[in-house]
Amino acid sequence: KGNGMIGDIYSMGLALQVLEATRKFYAPRNWDCAQAFSVVYAHDYQHPMAIAQVLPALVGKSYLDAAGLDCAATKMSPSRQLPLSPRQGTHTSIQVHYSITNKLQGKHFHYSTSVTVPSGSTLLQVMEVAAEENPQTFSFQTEQTSWGTYVTSIHGLAASTDDRTYWQFLSAGNALEEGVGTYKPQDGEHIQAVFTTY
Repeated sequence: KGNGMIGDIYSMGLALQVLEATRKFYAPRNWDCAQAFSVVYAHDYQHPMAIAQVLPALVGKSYLDAAGLDCAATKMSPSRQLPLSPRQGTHTSIQVHYSITNKLQGKHFHYSTSVTVPSGSTLLQVMEVAAEENPQTFSFQTEQTSWGTYVTSIHGLAASTDDRTYWQFLSAGNALEEGVGTYKPQDGEHIQAVFTTY
């Protein structure tokens, strides 16, 4: 993407490893990695899996280098500290507009609501408040994965690998680059959960 993002924030670690490891194959055009690395430096990684994939790239290595490591000869050096993420505004609470849409399977539906949550809340917390206020409409189910919380069902409509369906989360029409357990909506933001296929 034009802002340096490769796929989404979770795919960045492996993408940077691959691009660094295969740099010589880009000749005569060099890969300018500065913009991609600036995306990584600016992000506050929370999931251990994402951290494990991005750390090798930050030290100029890839998983391929692990086979040749001499652990006995390795000396630990202080790591470069990533910049702290900016504070999430000064409001004590924010309002988030949240909608769920299914135009794919069974009886189609579209519901919207606005919820007030503490500033810095995750999208998962927004969904929990919406479900508390209107469980008939905004109930949902999740499962925990190594990448964090995965939404499996909203309004009784479950994602299915057989049907190749899932719940996609969008902001301003663009897919979120983080999962519901880490993405923090801004005040006035409209988050859409759309039942879709891949």
